[in-house]
Amino acid sequence: MLIIWNMVRPQKCRRVCCEPGARYFKPRGIPLTDLVKSTLTLDELEALRLADVECLEQEKAAERMKISRQTFGRILGKARRTVADAIVSGKAIKIEGGEVIMAPKRKFRCSDCEHTWEVPYGTGRPANCPQCQSKNIHRAEEDRGYALRGGARRGPCGKGC
Repeated sequence: MLIIWNMVRPQKCRRVCCEPGARYFKPRGIPLTDLVKSTLTLDELEALRLADVECLEQEKAAERMKISRQTFGRILGKARRTVADAIVSGKAIKIEGGEVIMAPKRKFRCSDCEHTWEVPYGTGRPANCPQCQSKNIHRAEEDRGYALRGGARRGPCGKGC
């Protein structure tokens, strides 16, 4: 008797910076219950965001998601096919699922209006306060991180992520 094991490599978690603003997109004027639904995973949405909204090269985008460039290219290709098929065929797009881990966020505080807000790591330092537009902003005290050798910062997981 010959036994063949289907040994599939476990999927690596992909780093995603933010939750989507909406979980469904659909053609106007047609009830959701009447539409065929296509699923776009959170990692596919993140790949679209990094490549097409932030205009990052695949190498840089893959680094942000903590995956290889080849994996990023496959995810991006699948995401673009899903979105294109939904638009051309008049399908609804449901955004859910995927092996993802949410990226940690940094807290900032405005010294003028005392507004506090969060931005994902890897998105750069904000230029001004989103509430009063002041440039007098700094990292919130509770979000300073821990100093490592050489002045590097440690993320919430303690591994420099």
